[in-house]
Amino acid sequence: MIKYNRILNKLFVDTFRPRICRRLASSSSRPQLKSGPDLQHFLATSQTNSILDPFVVTRNLPIPYINENDLNGNGAKVFIRTYGCQMNVNDTQITSTVLKNSGYELVDDINDAEIVFLMTCAIRENAETKVWNKLKELSLLKINGKIKQIGLLGCIAERLKTEILVKHQLIDIIAGPDSYRDLPKLLAINRMTGQNAVNVLLSFDETYSDIMPTISKSSVTAFVSIMRGCDNMCSYCIVPFTRGRERSRAIESIVNEVKQLSNSGVKEVTLLGQNVNSYRDLSHESNNTSISLVPGFKTVYKPRLRGFTFDILLDEVAKVDPNMRIRFTSPHPKDFADEVLHVIRKHNNICNCIHLPVQSGSNQVLARMRRGYTREAYLALVDRIRQLIPDCALSSDFICGFCGETDDDHKLTVDIMQKVRYMSAFTFAYSMRQRTHAFHKLSDDVSSDVKIQRVNQISQLYRDIALEINKSFIGKQQLILIENVSKKSDNYLYGRNEANLKVIVPKVVIPVVDQNQSSLKLIEAGDYVRVDIQDCTAITLMAKPICHQKLSHLP
Repeated sequence: MIKYNRILNKLFVDTFRPRICRRLASSSSRPQLKSGPDLQHFLATSQTNSILDPFVVTRNLPIPYINENDLNGNGAKVFIRTYGCQMNVNDTQITSTVLKNSGYELVDDINDAEIVFLMTCAIRENAETKVWNKLKELSLLKINGKIKQIGLLGCIAERLKTEILVKHQLIDIIAGPDSYRDLPKLLAINRMTGQNAVNVLLSFDETYSDIMPTISKSSVTAFVSIMRGCDNMCSYCIVPFTRGRERSRAIESIVNEVKQLSNSGVKEVTLLGQNVNSYRDLSHESNNTSISLVPGFKTVYKPRLRGFTFDILLDEVAKVDPNMRIRFTSPHPKDFADEVLHVIRKHNNICNCIHLPVQSGSNQVLARMRRGYTREAYLALVDRIRQLIPDCALSSDFICGFCGETDDDHKLTVDIMQKVRYMSAFTFAYSMRQRTHAFHKLSDDVSSDVKIQRVNQISQLYRDIALEINKSFIGKQQLILIENVSKKSDNYLYGRNEANLKVIVPKVVIPVVDQNQSSLKLIEAGDYVRVDIQDCTAITLMAKPICHQKLSHLP
């Protein structure tokens, strides 16, 4: 241990201290450190971080050379560009709250910003490419003096921290998904020293449950994160490595957040998690020792026992406001036990719309993906869902061209799409991600041309099926939630039906059914409106509005 300390001491003296001193001396306008980090600070940091950097910050480690005034943004303007999934949108809202509470001002236009953050996604190669291109653009803006600080947040920040620092030396701050609380510290360190400030530590307990995400005052819909991380370890997926182990928020904190959103006028909440229906609130003593796996499904990890399960949470959230729609994403098929389905059927305000990712229709591919089910088990679950919730809309994810996928495997995927007939589908060409099981054990042996061909075939099949389903809605009435003005015309609004399909309606005055029939009201965002479907495309319905109607008045 003594020898190790000497090595660290020499590394600090020979490398970091001269670098810090040179950078500080080069800028007379930069605030001076009051009391710099000593050897003990570096030793403590090195023992808790995977990369040795004197400006890596941990949440519980005191920073001796920063005081409260240094953490204040003093109105500095911040712009955050978000890439990727709904979880990243929610992370942006959490980050916004952290920064606002520390005196920073969030702006909607990058041209008004002094500080720019990119909230990144590492799920697919295409998502990373977009971020790399944006970083080049931002670097030029920084060189020209239009931006003072650039930060990278989220999954790419955790996955590629070292590569980022080498390739993009103008990046100032790097923060992983569990490090957003430390952003004021990271910004202060970089501002005071000119050095990179990095924290990509993953946590076993961080859920941000005490932070109310910042959303627009006019928001009709909102995301509520109920858990973070994932334990599934699907062989293609990098999420367990970029977002860490699965951990759930306490039910009380989730219900309280939903109540606040309801009081602020939000009409639809989507519960978020990487594996949302494996939710387990372990903060309470519970006699529940059941395993919620669906028959025919298995996991690569030991399922949790005890704690409050997703069906209990879903039931409590639905009770908050009968006029607030409840959705959830993204679930795993293995965790759709009957208890969850019964809760969905019980409440009118829980949408009869389930995202049920299948990824592939081939048992051989599913085994290599480590999904924990066969096509037979998956199709049996679909039958069970439609038995309990006959009008339930299903959507899914498909990965085309996974390792070893043959033409026959692909045909089985086409077959499962034809059998299930999804209302919507998200199709992706497989891209190998470092650190995953597939990266270490399998070969990415399907050519790009074949992947693209299979994606195009699946996408076209989905659109053909979706168009057939949507045509069946013509002449029928549905209740939609109006979200905003249509992009094509201010004279039209768009909303979504229970199946999450976009519905376009004219902006007109219509009756209010729960009051005197002579009462009329202009359709606005946040209204529930009963409509008559008159036309459609594969992804959109066109409708004539009939009347305003509360969600709680549904039969």
